[in-house]
Amino acid sequence: MNKPIHHSYWGSSVDHRQLLDKVAEIGPRLEANAEADEANGELTADSFEALKPLRMSHALAAEALGGAQFRPTQVLELLEAITWHSGAAGWVSMVHCCIGAMSAAFLPDSAVERLFGPGTDNRFSGQGAPLGLLTKVEGGYRLTGKWSYGSGFSHATYSHSAAFLDDGTGKPAKDADGNALILCAHAPISEHDKLGNWDVLGLNGTGSIDYAANDVFIPDDLVFPIQTAVPQRQRELFSLGVVGLAAIGHTGWAMGQGRRMLDEIASFARSKSGRAGLIGESEKFWYDYARLEARYRGARAFVFEVWRDVEATVEAGHPVSTRQISLVHLAKSEIHEVGVDVCTFAYRAAGGASLRAGTLQRTFREMMVGANHFTIAPGIVTSAGRNIGGLWPDRVWRFYDLVEPK
Repeated sequence: MNKPIHHSYWGSSVDHRQLLDKVAEIGPRLEANAEADEANGELTADSFEALKPLRMSHALAAEALGGAQFRPTQVLELLEAITWHSGAAGWVSMVHCCIGAMSAAFLPDSAVERLFGPGTDNRFSGQGAPLGLLTKVEGGYRLTGKWSYGSGFSHATYSHSAAFLDDGTGKPAKDADGNALILCAHAPISEHDKLGNWDVLGLNGTGSIDYAANDVFIPDDLVFPIQTAVPQRQRELFSLGVVGLAAIGHTGWAMGQGRRMLDEIASFARSKSGRAGLIGESEKFWYDYARLEARYRGARAFVFEVWRDVEATVEAGHPVSTRQISLVHLAKSEIHEVGVDVCTFAYRAAGGASLRAGTLQRTFREMMVGANHFTIAPGIVTSAGRNIGGLWPDRVWRFYDLVEPK
């Protein structure tokens, strides 16, 4: 009989179950602050201080860098738990977690030593769309540009901003295949202008502001090619690339939102007064609720099936395959789509109660915002379908595109 293999790929210095207990402890505090976070346009100081001990920015980073080196499934559980209590707190946590992982994965050793070394506690925020320009100078680059959706920017210490490399004429440089060269640059948050402009339907408390850089110096070792980044450490896991790592965060967040809305509408329907009492006696309501409960659980199970398969591949010492990343995209999309249907059902079922300020209304608004994020755009799901269905079996993921291998 084969003996079980004990893998040492994952970290052991931080117990994620203890962090889940910590989330349960701070959860009521996050919930109590949710309205103030929205009014503030970003997490209040109290919400951020509650989250800070979790060190979600280091959840996927290697233990050698002071990180927890968690399994993706453990990170999913943590983000789900935080989001259940506060969508805004969950969103900021997932941004800091995923961009922290990207920085820990793709920056060279010299930069990682500065950003993750002893005595540091950096958090990373920014935008992966190339909305700036990097001009090469001695020892590094000069960055100029303007970006939107810098979630958690005010509570971060370093930016992460995609920009085109200047070809010397103010236009994007191109590689041998004619593709524009896009680099991801890191700089202290203090060197950017915070432009505000975060007046939105939901997730107001995330502080996802516009920000700008005006001729900011970026050292040579604080950039990496965002579309074709090669892992510098934990090569098997970080073969997921920037997009695969981002998928962990968005998936965990959507899991928490869907679960909270199901719990909230069931609690509302159990009450025995007014419209809620009528809902509680409705066979149609409980049938629809049960179907959505089943769909949510099915989507969540699909998420864990996909990510456990990724973990097994990583533990065996292999990079993640194109097909596995396609399934990551499908699972991410499905948990969002189910979340939208759950929130729409609950919003309509609760009638006037969901119009007023409170958890039902806020969760509905936040889910609608999260579902509009580019990471679950229809084109990504379409490409994943073509790959899994056998139409594009030999293509590879390049950022959010499925392309012919070179």
